Amino acid sequence: MDSSSHVYDAPPAGANADWTVPQNWDAFGADDHAMWDRLFARQTAMLPGRAADAFLRGIDVLKLTRPGIPDYRELNARLMAATGWQIVAVPGLVPDDVFFDHLANRRFPAGNFIRTPEQLDYLQEPDIFHDVFGHVPMLADPVFADYMVAYGKGGLRSLGFGALDHLARLYWYTVEFGLIQQADGLRIYGAGIVSSYAESIFALEDPSPNRIAFDLLRVMRSHYRIDDFQQNYFVVSSMEQLLQVTVETDFAPLYERLESLPDILVGETIAEDALVTKGTQEYVKGASRYQVPKSPGG
Repeated sequence: MDSSSHVYDAPPAGANADWTVPQNWDAFGADDHAMWDRLFARQTAMLPGRAADAFLRGIDVLKLTRPGIPDYRELNARLMAATGWQIVAVPGLVPDDVFFDHLANRRFPAGNFIRTPEQLDYLQEPDIFHDVFGHVPMLADPVFADYMVAYGKGGLRSLGFGALDHLARLYWYTVEFGLIQQADGLRIYGAGIVSSYAESIFALEDPSPNRIAFDLLRVMRSHYRIDDFQQNYFVVSSMEQLLQVTVETDFAPLYERLESLPDILVGETIAEDALVTKGTQEYVKGASRYQVPKSPGG
């Protein structure tokens, strides 16, 4: 395995049976903290008016504005007080059953490394900035926090149905790349968007992607991109909608139904879609129109 990769088949040396590792906050160097501060500054400068209210509240509740990589001992005290969740450090991507078990028990596994300057705008495995800045503010919202627990429990059940691919799409289009319709306009809450400067703009402002009202069956039929901007985004009306549909749906017959339905391709729309905005689909992979600042606030 490439020594720079953070994808494992078994717990690496020093990891516990549940794949957790000590954060070892004191081991992060000045360059690591400077990278966090650089990313934090450029994201927080452009997220007001774009990020969901719940996400922005989470930044304040968790006091993430303090300089440097957050110390989980301090962060967890605030997060536990808000919603009973905690962050656990893991060496990288963990197996699905381990991931689901952590979520079901209000533990969010976060990567214990931070990107290099060469990986500033894209890296394959999620680092501590994606995991903590992108995900943790929403975990301070009680309704979204309950949704994540329900998702984790559903994930564990899905392993017995061979339905992981379908359930992964629900996570992708909500937790990672979800949009929400607020009274004051469309906003982003998915971690893959809020932690990306370019996609934070693209997801809301570009004419290319379709923005489609959330429908559980539709989402679970939908392919997604892992290496570029999405061409379909799904819009929830509220966090309560997301929690309710997840808790009240019997997924066993849904998985059975999905077996007889064709998948929906990236960027494709179907007659049943309730389109919030119809996309032009003009975006060409890799041809971003957005200039990413190279220094904080730049």
